[in-house]
Amino acid sequence: MNYRITGKQPNSKMCLVCGMKNSFGLKAFFYETEAKELIAVFRPIEEHQSYPGRLHGGIATAILDETIGRAILMHHEQEIWGVTIELKTRFKKAIPLNEELKVVGRITKNSNRFFEGTGELILSNGEIAVTAQGKYLKLPLDDIADFDREANEWRVITSAQDPTHIEI
Repeated sequence: MNYRITGKQPNSKMCLVCGMKNSFGLKAFFYETEAKELIAVFRPIEEHQSYPGRLHGGIATAILDETIGRAILMHHEQEIWGVTIELKTRFKKAIPLNEELKVVGRITKNSNRFFEGTGELILSNGEIAVTAQGKYLKLPLDDIADFDREANEWRVITSAQDPTHIEI
């Protein structure tokens, strides 16, 4: 499937998933699509392994949780985040290290206080390795944590490599 990219979401300094200065982080980038789905792109390294050469299941769960939870940002004018209430994952294939992986997340149900979503972690060959479905509480970021946007370097990092389309 070919996704047309309409925007890019911010990264931070130290987040395990999106932190650009976290030496053990995934350093994932998040791209918004025309279909209101969110695509995370990342490349796991040896420090992210469980069994040799395989991504740890907890880290696979973390990137799925983050992608689904961030997908709500495209559905609101103000910065609304998802706080995880429950998340169910299903592992289908081993996930290799040192290759570009993608996660697609979407909102499937959206009410005043809660939302639900699903997502898939997709291998470089297009196979689905992990699926997830979750339920989240909607909150503004300032109600979740004492978050100083400047100190945490919360910003969109643009690059000449940013895609206009992502093929999965």
